[in-house]
Amino acid sequence: MRVSNLFGLTLRELPADVDIASHQLLLRAGYVRQLAAGIFSLLPLAQRSMRKIEHILRQEIDAIGGQEVSMPVVHPAEIWQKSGRWDDIDDTMARFVDRRGRDMLLAMTHEEVVGELCVSEINSYRQMPALVYQLQTKFRDEPRARGGLIRVREFVMKDSYSLDTDNAGLHEQYKAHYTAYFRIGARVSLPLLAVRSDTGMMGGKVAHEFMYEAPIGEDNLAICDSCGYSANREVAEFVKPEAPGAEAAELSKVETPDAKTIEDLCTLLKIGPEGIAKTVFLAAEGGDGPATLVLAVVRGDMDVNIVAVRNHLKAADVRAAHEEEIVACGAVPGYGSPIGIDRSKAVVLVDELVASSSNLVLGANDFGFHYLNGNHGRDFEGDQVLALAGAFEGAGCVNCGNPLRMTRGVEVGNIFKLGTRYSESMGARFTDEAGQEQPIVMGSYGIGVGRLLACVAEEHHDERGLVLPMSIAPFQVCLVSLARKEPAKEVAAEIYQELQAAGVEVLFDDRDVSAGIKMTEADLRGIPLRLVVSERSIKNGGAELKARTAADGEIIPRDEVVGTIQRRIAEELDALRQAADQSPLWTEGDDG
Repeated sequence: MRVSNLFGLTLRELPADVDIASHQLLLRAGYVRQLAAGIFSLLPLAQRSMRKIEHILRQEIDAIGGQEVSMPVVHPAEIWQKSGRWDDIDDTMARFVDRRGRDMLLAMTHEEVVGELCVSEINSYRQMPALVYQLQTKFRDEPRARGGLIRVREFVMKDSYSLDTDNAGLHEQYKAHYTAYFRIGARVSLPLLAVRSDTGMMGGKVAHEFMYEAPIGEDNLAICDSCGYSANREVAEFVKPEAPGAEAAELSKVETPDAKTIEDLCTLLKIGPEGIAKTVFLAAEGGDGPATLVLAVVRGDMDVNIVAVRNHLKAADVRAAHEEEIVACGAVPGYGSPIGIDRSKAVVLVDELVASSSNLVLGANDFGFHYLNGNHGRDFEGDQVLALAGAFEGAGCVNCGNPLRMTRGVEVGNIFKLGTRYSESMGARFTDEAGQEQPIVMGSYGIGVGRLLACVAEEHHDERGLVLPMSIAPFQVCLVSLARKEPAKEVAAEIYQELQAAGVEVLFDDRDVSAGIKMTEADLRGIPLRLVVSERSIKNGGAELKARTAADGEIIPRDEVVGTIQRRIAEELDALRQAADQSPLWTEGDDG
């Protein structure tokens, strides 16, 4: 490919709201262009990189027994109604009515379709284990599309689905995906971390997310660097501190003017946040009825784990309650607690540590006042006592007791043990060895292709631009002609032809522009090797070869150029494959 023919320009200026490095660089280097919020066109450079990622995904999933299929992106509502997800999923699902008045949707994922296929294609235990996968477009109407390809609405996903006769077979396929995902990360030079996670809308019993640890991530992770424990904060366990034992004192009401926050209360009452019972007002939504008001009570030095609330109530969504919802139950915003509210209008959830603590400060539901010496079971009662607080920096690891480290991550992939949820609802059954009908046991496994590219760009860049690994760079070599006269120009053109004939992927900058522009754009695009041909390089014996990450280049003799480049490409690809071969393997206990 000649740069003079390349579709897609580099940019000097960016939109003001672009603040993530990978998004900036993919725009500037001419990889992507935004059409609408969360919807992008992939220009030729990005398309070539995406195809390479897809090739790696195919190789790794084929290696564990995958068979590629292609399933529709438009689904009839009936199959999602069978599984129950038509009503369970919020407006993230893009629903529409076709010209015949039939409810339809754009695919978010394909568990239901796989279940339908199993009804027609699998009838005996002899046909399993099986693994099918696809690389196909999905659409999720994300309310907060952001970060370029990090969080989009339309995207390509590798989604695979395992089919087994029992949980033991599912476990083997789950383990195989666990290892395959680490291999995929190694082959694209992206460090991944497997963390335990909530099953979310997918359902099932066990799930892991494969995270790229980065400050731009939206997920909060709890990591123990001592024993290796790792989990999404949504499901992270930790050692609860001991509740200080004390005899219950008399409840008393005190004036606390302008003390609406935990910090204000601590300063005014000269206590630590562990002496406060913090009430967080939430609204749990699901179905067509009104939201349920929830009072979630945790210690003042902890935060409510929203996922724990959602899962306990089996809610479709949990949000912050509006002021009018809080007032409706008799509570006072800023000074609220379960004491004295209308319990018929709210659900009260209390964290285990609050329930075992004594003499806590709580809101008095009176503007400017709090209660001292509040005690669960005497002064207020939870509808349920449960593990409600989220993990925090320095909390004790549940495995070894050492302090947890809180960090952020981008979810690149996920794996789920679905069990029989979808096969039961879709009627996907098989006949076992005894002639009895049984539901197929399923697993689901996804990786976002565009998000993977964005994370690689986030990990591999410098002040000059992208620094992509050889395995997924759109081209392996950028050949830059700085020749001013015809003989040198002919040498550059000859090398271009020779590299192409040798199977090297080469981008040839043949334009009549300044050397500075050519060098700047070569660095910006992130191609691993740069080969410069000029009158000076020819005079010095050949062409100058420089790695994108190297400070200086070296002159390669004219007759050794192709062989040297082939060797360098092979060495870099071999190093990535070797890293994949050393990827982490599943160890029993990784599923908790």
